[in-house]
Amino acid sequence: MARRSTIADVASAAGVSVATVDRVLNGREKVRETTARQVFEAAQRVGYHAAGLIGQRLRTELPVMRFGFVLHKERQAFYQNFAAEADRAARTAPGVRGMAEIAFSASQAPSDFARQMRAMMGKVDAIAATAITHHEITEAVEDLKTAGIPCFSLLNDFAPGIRQNYVGMNNIKVGRIAASMIATAVHRPGKVAVFVGGYRWHGHELRETGFRSYFREYAPEFTILDTLVNLETRQLTYEATLDLLGRHPDLSGIYCAGGGMEGAIAALREARAPGEVALVVNELTPESRAALLDRYLALVIATPLAELCRDVVALMTSAVTEGPSNIAGQHFLMPHLYLPESI
Repeated sequence: MARRSTIADVASAAGVSVATVDRVLNGREKVRETTARQVFEAAQRVGYHAAGLIGQRLRTELPVMRFGFVLHKERQAFYQNFAAEADRAARTAPGVRGMAEIAFSASQAPSDFARQMRAMMGKVDAIAATAITHHEITEAVEDLKTAGIPCFSLLNDFAPGIRQNYVGMNNIKVGRIAASMIATAVHRPGKVAVFVGGYRWHGHELRETGFRSYFREYAPEFTILDTLVNLETRQLTYEATLDLLGRHPDLSGIYCAGGGMEGAIAALREARAPGEVALVVNELTPESRAALLDRYLALVIATPLAELCRDVVALMTSAVTEGPSNIAGQHFLMPHLYLPESI
């Protein structure tokens, strides 16, 4: 029969005294948070029977922090994963007893985003949102700031100079990565199309800028067609892609800078052989994964959601506990790149 772990085992594993473990376990005296967490992790490692109690005591003694998230497209796999990662990051945030308040905008209309953001006043300590770039969003961020609630932009930047931080990928670089893959994957120069979600997605415009700049610099023999707006909808992207394929037999590449990639994938499956047109999209979902495996996709550029959520929760915590910074900065994350052979 295995020997049951003791306080002495926990103390040895944590590199502290038995008295320190006893203080953490019974709350006799105040112990530094780093030391208490060290004891808790050691108790988990050695299988100490009261590890759960130590963890519970740690949580109850920490200050409560309420993190607000306003997302959109509630039914899409990417945003469902986003919500799950946001909740996990809030619950496991170090130094606080974090809770996530997650809401989804009914549409991409600025009024819907602004309404959801304002509705969180009094419910959360800080807010992060995936809203569009629009003066109604800026006004909502100003209202939140006046109320003492720091606001962070996610994936797409908005309210520059007013919001606290932008957290997401460097969208200029994302566009250049997409262009580089298409230029490399295509065996002879041809025409290339690019879809953006709309004129209010600043991130999409930056991706388009990076996309076009790469071709100007390194592959000027390609012809970049006029940018198409797909409103991030599957059906519109599907119809527009079929039209492109019909009007431009020499179409060699497509980049979906925002949503709606499912429509482009469906159109290529219907009208072209795998790999005949180099398609690059953003975000790894069940549908884009399947298209990679079938080689209808050349590359998926994905947001590191777990890292993004951990980082924005840490920035939100700092803004609340230490006060907002006077510098409205940008916090860039490295994208995850998926090729057919890496799935």
